Amino acid sequence: MDLNLHQGHGNSRLQQAEALLEGASIVVCMGDRLTLASFGMAMPIWPRLLAAVTTADEALACVREHKPDLFFATEDLEQGYGISLVREVERIHAPTRTLLFLRRENPLVVNESLEAGADGVMFISSIGSNRGDFLKALKRTSEGGIYYPDAVRDMARETAASDREALQLIEELSERELDVLRSLTAGQTNREIAEELFISGETVKSHVSAIIGKLGVRDRTQAAIFAIRHGGDLIPSMV
Repeated sequence: MDLNLHQGHGNSRLQQAEALLEGASIVVCMGDRLTLASFGMAMPIWPRLLAAVTTADEALACVREHKPDLFFATEDLEQGYGISLVREVERIHAPTRTLLFLRRENPLVVNESLEAGADGVMFISSIGSNRGDFLKALKRTSEGGIYYPDAVRDMARETAASDREALQLIEELSERELDVLRSLTAGQTNREIAEELFISGETVKSHVSAIIGKLGVRDRTQAAIFAIRHGGDLIPSMV
């Protein structure tokens, strides 16, 4: 695959990434040292990078010390497992937004990543493609939303057992709560949801809290994952 790194829109993408990362702090954990060095030295990342490590223990120590805004990881590490690492990062510092790059493209790995609570999941094979997954993931996760592209969503649904009870929980939400849940699965922030549905930010928060309680999940990310896996036709693909 020719990544065509000299495309004319390269500067535009760089500027977008710079704007999205303004003021952010970053920790990165990747098992491949060449990939880690290349990612860490990328122009938008380097000035904001607090640590670039290759093992789960190092990454957790850095998260505890620095409490970064963003955490990037691959599933393959020199020591440990990236998906389990993301789960631990979510546990020890929930405000950190986690973005996971997957080399393996299969439904079991995808579902494992979602269940770990990763705020963004994308395939390494999509890097350099015209889909712009990395910038989209960066935008959504840095703003507090989630990013699961359609390829990830489709695989998540493949292994979701038919669960009438789970679907019924979603069906029992009010029409407005369903609207908010659909917006959550699209990665929208509270502000974006409020603007789209013409309601106040406080009303959005109230609906999100009600959705979390009714679905029996721990947070808005898990509510979105629940809906993606079990929502069927009620939850559309991401635009």
